[in-house]
Amino acid sequence: MTPRSGAIDVLVVGGAGVDTIVQVPELPLPYADSYMIDSGIRTRAGQTGDFVALGLAALGLRTHHLDLLGDDPEGDLVRALHREHGIGLTALPQPAGTKRAVNLVGPDGRRLSLYDTSRARPEDRFPEETLRRLATAGRHVHLTITQPGAHALAVLAGTGVPLSTDLHDWDGENPYHEPFAYAADVVFLSAAALTDPERTLRHIAERGRAEAVVATAGAEGAYLLAGGELTRIPAVAPPAPVVDSNGAGDAFAAGFLYGRLSGEPPARCALYGAIAGAYACTVPATRADAIGRDELLERAAEPRR
Repeated sequence: MTPRSGAIDVLVVGGAGVDTIVQVPELPLPYADSYMIDSGIRTRAGQTGDFVALGLAALGLRTHHLDLLGDDPEGDLVRALHREHGIGLTALPQPAGTKRAVNLVGPDGRRLSLYDTSRARPEDRFPEETLRRLATAGRHVHLTITQPGAHALAVLAGTGVPLSTDLHDWDGENPYHEPFAYAADVVFLSAAALTDPERTLRHIAERGRAEAVVATAGAEGAYLLAGGELTRIPAVAPPAPVVDSNGAGDAFAAGFLYGRLSGEPPARCALYGAIAGAYACTVPATRADAIGRDELLERAAEPRR
């Protein structure tokens, strides 16, 4: 059932799937004929859209998720995750099967992800009427860059609903990411592949419509461009040992959007994002979990150096 107008806060579009988690002794993994994995190998629901939706719902925002899912065990895992956390889900049929990936996770929490791109067909589309109805039922749309997200841009722009997106490890050059970067009101990306983060952030703001552009930089914090001013956002110490960086960027986006929808200024939103991202790094790769609103606000109220 499509939510009525105003019934949700954020619609997350795309990015549903499953990951198979393999804990490896080191990254990069030296070649060997075989490795004995005594920590187990586990498949769990949770890719970028799932994690953003999970983070938003944990912070008390009414969240709905739209994507294509297969009629397969992996799709059942995704459906179960949404039921467990009270996240609305519109799952359209995906004949090619649910998106999946393998994550190799090192002892320091770093990861290497291997994505099965055969699950996303070039002809896949979100039905325009479904997309429009869901978008206009909410206050904000977060669009992932997974297929068929690019084909949803024109419809979403036509609704007038504020839009955010995450470019992940964009290098500032790949043309696939540009339509997302220039169509969104809030743009997230990682600084990992950027030689000059400020130049890329300003390029996005100048070429597009973004009111805020954020490049996360792991233990070095983040770069925030808002109102033409670049601000360095300090990293936040995780509340427990770091065990996995998977989902940290998605958690940052959820925290930032919570602040934005609460009327907070961009720097405060970025602080919320940094706190949520740090928390995500303490969650084992085999679990899907996110910081709650009370803990987020409590940590945000702590004195900062």
